[in-house]
Amino acid sequence: MSRDKVLIDKREASKLGGGQPRIDKQHQQGKLTARERITLLLDEGTFQEIGQFVEHRATTFGLEKQHFAGDGVVTGFGTIHGRLIYVFSQDFTVLGGSLSETHAAKICRIMDLAMKNGAPVIGLNDSGGARIQEGVVSLAGYADIFYRNTRASGVVPQISVIMGPCAGGAVYSPALTDFIFMVEETSYMFVTGPNVVKTVTHEEVSSEELGGAKAHAEKSGVNHFTATNDVECLKKVRDLVTYFPQNASEMAPQPQQFSFNPSKKEAIRSVLPENVNVPYDIRKVVECVIDDNSFREVQEDFAKNIVVGFARLEGRSIGIVANQPAALAGVLDIDASRKGARFVRFCDSFNIPLLVFEDVPGFLPGTDQEWRGIITHGAKLLYAFSEATVPRITVITRKAYGGAFDVMNSKNIGADMNYAWPTAEIAVMGAKGAAEIIFKREIAEAANPEEKWKEKEAEYADLFANPYRAAERGIVDDVILPEETRDKLIAAFKMLENKAETLPYKKHGNIPL
Repeated sequence: MSRDKVLIDKREASKLGGGQPRIDKQHQQGKLTARERITLLLDEGTFQEIGQFVEHRATTFGLEKQHFAGDGVVTGFGTIHGRLIYVFSQDFTVLGGSLSETHAAKICRIMDLAMKNGAPVIGLNDSGGARIQEGVVSLAGYADIFYRNTRASGVVPQISVIMGPCAGGAVYSPALTDFIFMVEETSYMFVTGPNVVKTVTHEEVSSEELGGAKAHAEKSGVNHFTATNDVECLKKVRDLVTYFPQNASEMAPQPQQFSFNPSKKEAIRSVLPENVNVPYDIRKVVECVIDDNSFREVQEDFAKNIVVGFARLEGRSIGIVANQPAALAGVLDIDASRKGARFVRFCDSFNIPLLVFEDVPGFLPGTDQEWRGIITHGAKLLYAFSEATVPRITVITRKAYGGAFDVMNSKNIGADMNYAWPTAEIAVMGAKGAAEIIFKREIAEAANPEEKWKEKEAEYADLFANPYRAAERGIVDDVILPEETRDKLIAAFKMLENKAETLPYKKHGNIPL
């Protein structure tokens, strides 16, 4: 047999992973194989594999009789929309995709190359966890990956795609990355599985209920994006990376072409209800300002009282953070603060300008929030905005009350431009509550306290339930009509293109975790 034939045969054997029967079983479960996933993720014909013939070195518990080329993970590089991407894809058909010493080394090799060459890393996770037969070396392999995840954070974008089981220590690598995708019904994440939970807490729970895509999208916030199957999931990943730069030293890509329906400039006027106490969907405001069909919401099903996501303005990537009056009146609470802070820090890490739409009546009151640490968690969002050096613009659409006004990218925590609509109310609190405090004695002594209260409420509203007192003090830069918003933002972001701001020298700040 010629040497060329030996090589070709070895290549073909490696492509079969754990063998055709296991590939068939993977398909029967509604899952693609590791290589099929890479083929769909990357541009056609661009994947270049690294470490195709790597095998484990273990000789205990019968592993010396089980050798598979690649050792359960396919690694390499290719392109997405012509841009360099590093990828690893765990192969569940090989020993359950379990992580061994060499399996981990292959992943680390890819991450090291990504750091050196300044390109994103995408991990396709489908693994039964650490390879038990190898003992501590497999655990050390996880630690090697965690260390690189941390070193790469803020240097290159990192995306984790959970396409099967991800349990125990394995979950901490995705948790250290920037975004997590999960597939409904076929993927799950948890530190301890249903059996352990039953033993320790006596709770009966399924894998899907405990750590499925829906649970982590709605309850924990661990999952950022959900898909119904592998194909849809990989399409979403391909789309998302178009909003990112390759690394922290570059700017986000700016496509040459974009579209904007001019009728949206007029439509924006009808979004806000006449009654200031009636909710509305802030996403309608967002859609009326950004390029057509460009909004990609992040964590759509978690902490719905704040909306975050990526969009484009004249083709340029921006990050959106917006209070959502349609959920809990748009108040800030623990989950909303965590969600917003995480997103703001990602955008700042990768030079993505921030646009904030503000309509916030304050922080959510109550013993539950206070005892769970709303003070510390709320400070996370405050810290994230204050630390950010990217261009930052705020548009106040309606309410901007109390400390929440400060937190939502106010001028005094470093926002570059602050606009307000004529409907904006910028004050310590709403007119009704303020009147009750300021004019308490007058109201109590009045012949008709209720009527006096309404009179004083109107008096306070005349003074503060508008944007002009703030504009007089320069706290907002301009009061604009809703239909002027897009043009004002385009001009302001262009003006800020060359913004240069550095933080005082420090090793790093101590964000309130």
